[in-house]
Amino acid sequence: MKRSKILLFVCLFLLTGCGRLNDMNEIATTPAPVVVGQGQTAPGERPESGREDETEPELQIGEIVIDYEPERKPVKVKGIYISAYVAGTPSMVDTLLEEIDKTEINTLVIDLKDDFGRVSCEVDSPLIQELGSVRVHIQDMEGLMNKLRERDIYAIARIPAFRDAWLGTVRPEWCVQYADGSVFTDKDGNSWVNPYREEAWDYLVEIGIQAKKLGFQEVQFDYVRFCTESSMEDVVFREEDTRGRSRTDVICEFMEYAYRKLREQGLFVSADVFGAIINSDVNANAVGQIYGELAKHVDYISPMIYPSHYGDGYYGIDYPDMHPYETITAALQASRKEIYFARDGQEHIAIVRPWLQDFTASWLMHYIPYGADQVREQIQATYDAGYDEWLLWDASCRYDWDGLLSPEEAKAEADWIAQSRAALPESTFVADTVGEAPTETAQPSAGAQYTGLEAGPPVPTGSAGPTVGAYMGED
Repeated sequence: MKRSKILLFVCLFLLTGCGRLNDMNEIATTPAPVVVGQGQTAPGERPESGREDETEPELQIGEIVIDYEPERKPVKVKGIYISAYVAGTPSMVDTLLEEIDKTEINTLVIDLKDDFGRVSCEVDSPLIQELGSVRVHIQDMEGLMNKLRERDIYAIARIPAFRDAWLGTVRPEWCVQYADGSVFTDKDGNSWVNPYREEAWDYLVEIGIQAKKLGFQEVQFDYVRFCTESSMEDVVFREEDTRGRSRTDVICEFMEYAYRKLREQGLFVSADVFGAIINSDVNANAVGQIYGELAKHVDYISPMIYPSHYGDGYYGIDYPDMHPYETITAALQASRKEIYFARDGQEHIAIVRPWLQDFTASWLMHYIPYGADQVREQIQATYDAGYDEWLLWDASCRYDWDGLLSPEEAKAEADWIAQSRAALPESTFVADTVGEAPTETAQPSAGAQYTGLEAGPPVPTGSAGPTVGAYMGED
């Protein structure tokens, strides 16, 4: 908590012409020191006897400590991702904004730190300057932010956390290493930060603080995980760093630390996670992400539930990429179940804001071209699963605008969804068809196409589904 300290200097003045006692109600909101007269009489009261002839002032110092957080105004996000390169090219930004003006999009997720560990604009930070992390893609960040503010567009700073090729060069001791001290790199040549090295936590938080100074309203951490490539079997994590903590322990600790620090700055904090960790202990332990636990330490959790990233048969769907509505529905139904268990006795739990697919996975054997229809099916599935926010991902930043509604259409749809949900009884929980775990009944909006939500999505018998490595193409 940021702490505001108001010092009250209480001085005795019995000189002629002293002012009246200041209104004490102003103390909690006045940032400057407040001087009040002590010993002055209220109307209708007499001075205390024996004090009329005192001439020496008496100084008393007291302290009132008031805890507060800067106000944070949440936004129901409907957003798209843009790279630092696109964000730094004014003509591309202007073209995007022209399209956004016609649609329901109200948010941009922008690389502040790119996938190679470079900060994308100049910042006033001794630590970042010491590390030499800046590689300018966005020359005029102030101008970009002004354009977004003029259109009331919510700005999210994307910060890839633990995959960082740059730190492997300038701070190899912070990175994952082999027994001989050499730095581990993945198949693309990228080093990875060792999540147990807490010096790196402060560096990531510092980038988040700079995001606030630049005008972002939210920080979104990506790659909040361990690398899952098979070559990780040969790396060494030293006991003086791990101190008995598991992978899932340390990832949660980092998120709790970053969340506390950045929330104090008035930022919202979100985290991207693998879709495959939902209800999967094996996958969660591999990457260090436990879905329900992470949801306790962020404002928003964004599972990457791209249909293309699920293996054949996952959720009982033959080829998930070819069934975007059913795949998103099944993934978010599983999300509802896990968030329900995580919420038990918990004061705070994150809002789920999924990443949806706006690209064609032509590398798959069984795929379909993704366009406006497939984008809209995924958005509809999100609403039908009871969620209200979503993000679209396309690494090339070429979006299918025809799959989006106009601002007027989106408002009408939101009103209709709200009316439909209000007409239903409060969410109930029913027994899962395969065991004792309850599943939260989804609240479908108007136009729902899939009705088999009550029992939860089926999972192939005898199969735990693909590993995270298969999910991300790392195995």
